[in-house]
Amino acid sequence: MRKRIYILAGDLHRHIGLFLSPFVLLFAVSVILLNHPGIPLGTPAESQARSVQVHSIPGLEKLEGMARVQHARQILRQAGLSGEIGPIGYSSRDGRLTIPVSRPGYEAVVEVTAPTGLASIRERKTGFWDSLIYLHKMPGPHLANIRGNWLVMRVWAWSADGTAWLAIFLSVSGVYLWAVLRSERHVGVFLILAGAISLVGSLYAICG
Repeated sequence: MRKRIYILAGDLHRHIGLFLSPFVLLFAVSVILLNHPGIPLGTPAESQARSVQVHSIPGLEKLEGMARVQHARQILRQAGLSGEIGPIGYSSRDGRLTIPVSRPGYEAVVEVTAPTGLASIRERKTGFWDSLIYLHKMPGPHLANIRGNWLVMRVWAWSADGTAWLAIFLSVSGVYLWAVLRSERHVGVFLILAGAISLVGSLYAICG
C-alpha cells in the first residue's frame, strides 16, 4: 500500500510539474521584469488617438460598482473595445465620463461627453513583455468591487489560483517523496533548514 502511494505521488508530482512549468516560467519571467523595469525589451509602446460617435447611457453617472461597469461596457462595444474596465470617473461640470480599459499588451482611456455622445479614445499598445507584467499583477487585490469584470480576466484569475494550488501540491508531494527515501533524508533536512533560515533572515531584514 505504501509503495503504491509512493508511486502515485511520484507520478502526480512529475506530471503536474511538467504541466505547470509554463505557468511557473511566466510568473518567474514577469517577476524579473517587475524588479528590473529598465530592461530594454521589444519596441517602444505605440500610442494613438481617435474619436467615435456612441450612444451614451443615461444615468450612468449615478450608478456604482459593477452596475456602472456593466453599463460602461455597452459604450465600449459601440467603440469596438474590450478588456478589463478600471474605476470610471465622471465630471459633472462638462458631463464627461472617463472609462479606462486594459488587456494584455493594450490599454486605453475612453472619454465620453454625454451631451454630444462623442467618445475620444487614447490607445496604447504596450507589447508582449508588458503583457507578462500585466498578467502577473492582474486581477490582483485592488478594486475588489469591480475586478474581474472581463470574462478573459476571470478565467485568468482561475488559472492563477490553480497554479498556486498545484504549486502547493508539488511542495507537499516533494517533501513526502523525499521523506520516504532514506538515503536522501540528511541532504533534504539540510536543504530545508537552509531554505527556512534564508527565508526567516530575509523576512527579518525586510520587515524588522
